[in-house]
Amino acid sequence: MTQEMEFKTIVAQYCEVKPEDMTNEMRFREDLGFSSLDFMSFLGELEDTFDVELEEEDALQILTIGEALDMLQTL
Repeated sequence: MTQEMEFKTIVAQYCEVKPEDMTNEMRFREDLGFSSLDFMSFLGELEDTFDVELEEEDALQILTIGEALDMLQTL
């Protein structure tokens, strides 16, 4: 499984959109319906799955799937 598909599979646990239907332009809150709690839980799961540490300030600036994937690839 690619990193992008693994990422989208995690996203799908918090919304009703299938990983294969997600686009990089989709916004977590507006398009996927994430609550603040969902987003924070999601970030924690990303850290565990990909063995990375996210800076909270930077993570809170993420609005779209594409932005999150870009940040994940730089870690």
